[in-house]
Amino acid sequence: MTAGGDAGSPWVVGWDVGGAHLKACLLQRGSVFGVAQHACPLWQGLEYLDRAVHQVLAAWPEAAQAHHAVTMTGEMADCFANRREGVQRIAERISKRLAQHLATPPRYFAGHAGWCSVHDAAESWEHIASANWLATARHAAQRLVDGVLVDIGSTTTDFIAFRGGSVLGSSRSDAQRLASGELVYHGVVRTPLCGVARRVRWRDTVYNVMNEFFATSADVYRLTGELNAAHDLHPSADGAAKDVARTQQRLARMIGLDAQDGTDADWLAFAHAWRAEQVVELAGQLDRVMATHAVPAAAPLVSAGCGDFLVPSLAAALGRPCLRYGSEVAHIAPEAPAGTVGWAQVCAPSVAVATLFDQGHTT
Repeated sequence: MTAGGDAGSPWVVGWDVGGAHLKACLLQRGSVFGVAQHACPLWQGLEYLDRAVHQVLAAWPEAAQAHHAVTMTGEMADCFANRREGVQRIAERISKRLAQHLATPPRYFAGHAGWCSVHDAAESWEHIASANWLATARHAAQRLVDGVLVDIGSTTTDFIAFRGGSVLGSSRSDAQRLASGELVYHGVVRTPLCGVARRVRWRDTVYNVMNEFFATSADVYRLTGELNAAHDLHPSADGAAKDVARTQQRLARMIGLDAQDGTDADWLAFAHAWRAEQVVELAGQLDRVMATHAVPAAAPLVSAGCGDFLVPSLAAALGRPCLRYGSEVAHIAPEAPAGTVGWAQVCAPSVAVATLFDQGHTT
């Protein structure tokens, strides 16, 4: 729900279409009036995108008179034969869905290629595909000049350096960013724990990890108390409950044990051991990116995403200051609902794409 706003100024809705979530931002004159996130498991079908878009539109009456700016990563979902098809079908679906309510057709963020219509999506797909990180980094660079964006989400982490107000590096595609270390498939909800570490300590022994889909990173951060339940939207690895007992059982299975083999304190310590392993991996990748781009020593890390609680640990490990996107980069309207700063932090690309569009396309 939103409040306030200037009746004479245009609204902008920024959309970030992911493979697991749809995120949206309602913005006017550079100020954020609302942010929303809805589960959107695209691999199960585009009807989930329809449903999530409907939820956003129903909550924000202002969207009917708004400009709409879209970025995406959902083209990677395995319901599409390839990424080009994914970009085209998502753009067509969004445009069709919004056309039922809006007078102004949506525009698609294409990085250096600018803003595209749905008719340009197939031709410009390589610029549109998985470009949400670039929108966030550009916005952060505008506001902070020097730094490194550290966006830790449910599934992936982005490390994007910027200096002098510009995003550094030439990597743009997911493949290029995987090679450079700027994209790491580590998140705080959906990452299988067998992909976090090969060996892990429990009590006084280091164990080989079972290469089975027994548990995810959500089990770790649910047990440490760091994962907000509002971001814990996906089924557990075994489809069972997310209470403490079942969470402990999933973690125990990673080293061939059962929850009854340890105490609550044992399993909490085990969760922290997994956390430490993930921080070490992320810190190594981040250090690699900073070295590549010679990031100034005083430049801060700028945290974003539902896993932003890990960024202070990365900053401490690397001796860097740490700022938050939701409060130091995004501009939140005084009239915005309580909690908007936190949601802007989690849904940073939707805020960024709305802001960038607002700067160049509305008056």
